Amino acid sequence: MTSTFLNQLLNFPSPFIDKSSKHKICINLLNQVEVKEFIDSQHEAVQLQIKQTGFNGTAGTQTILRDEDALVKTILIGYDDDLSIYTLSSVFAFIQDSFSANFISSTTFTIDEKNLDTDQLDKLCTGWGIAAYKFDAHKKDKNAKPAPLLVWPKNANQDFITAQVSSICLIRNLINTPPNILGTDELTQVAQEVAKKFKAKTKIIKDEELQKQNFPLIYTVGKASPRRPQLVDMTWGKKTNPKLTIVGKGIIYDTGGLNLKPGMYMRDMKKDMGGAAHALGLAWIIMALKLPIQLRVLLPIAENSVAGNSYRPGDILTSRKGLSVEIGDTDAEGRLVVADALAYASEDNPELMIDFCTLTGAARVALGYDIPAFFSNKEDIIDSLRKSSVEEHDPVWPLPLWKGYMKDIQTPIADLCNDG
Repeated sequence: MTSTFLNQLLNFPSPFIDKSSKHKICINLLNQVEVKEFIDSQHEAVQLQIKQTGFNGTAGTQTILRDEDALVKTILIGYDDDLSIYTLSSVFAFIQDSFSANFISSTTFTIDEKNLDTDQLDKLCTGWGIAAYKFDAHKKDKNAKPAPLLVWPKNANQDFITAQVSSICLIRNLINTPPNILGTDELTQVAQEVAKKFKAKTKIIKDEELQKQNFPLIYTVGKASPRRPQLVDMTWGKKTNPKLTIVGKGIIYDTGGLNLKPGMYMRDMKKDMGGAAHALGLAWIIMALKLPIQLRVLLPIAENSVAGNSYRPGDILTSRKGLSVEIGDTDAEGRLVVADALAYASEDNPELMIDFCTLTGAARVALGYDIPAFFSNKEDIIDSLRKSSVEEHDPVWPLPLWKGYMKDIQTPIADLCNDG
């Protein structure tokens, strides 16, 4: 990966600015109660404009108000009482659809924040920042309109917003990067650069060394690819703080191995390192905000490829934990690499362990496209995560870790199989 492209992956143009330009437009968010008071406070020409558009503060509605010289002065946005990050994302898109590139370039936007608290402003600005994301590094023709610039609201938490938006942009950049560019070495390099940025330490275990240090499943899944398997071990924070370990599945491309995927299911398998991307994204936020956490990040990285030395259906492998695993399907590789990493993480006795994985489309069948599944063996985590995710308009939903399922991964010739 070139230093230029690595820089593009890790640096994100900001859609925020400290001061207004000469021409500024105020974004005013009004619910159906507030809109009447606003209309009554305006002069007759503005009242007429609002009446003609029919704007009444209904959630998701927008209208543009102009002054006596026909210059855009205010954008009214309708909302319900539950502001979310998506509220200003839609405004960002509305602005790009409504105005020319030259107009956007010469204008700054502000938020009327008189009725908004810091939490609401943080959500709104996060939505603005996410809406500005684009992935066009490989396009010759970059004719997309420029990102509208939002003046930082006085009461917004800039550090928190910047950390959150940068984290999400990093995750998206990694998942969007094509697999011929983001190989195992390159994903490791990104992790090292993230660690360097926040003065974290990294240890890399690569290729045959995985065998020597007892990570047989990670090695076996990745051994058929010329892009060699590896494990990233990142640590950060004071040892006196609570210990959190994050594990992220890093299959940079998944052919399915000898159980080769049909073409339509292989097309987007560059996303199979999404777990590692999310692990790095969460680590970014934790380190950027200097949270009081002793952090460890483990990324098992491999390419599930096809060659004469590919592992086969019917093989029996031994995991780091010492359990024998019968391979029923080489396309169930994610759980193998993560098993070694989770066993390794457990040896360090963290207070909390989180793993991110793209494991199976069955979860999407169960919950649809918008709600990711999660599993936990801690009831308090299940309850708090489900509740907070709904409050943050980013819902996840628990599925059971039921002991009765154990019989589905039993096999007569090994401790367990990988395709229950």
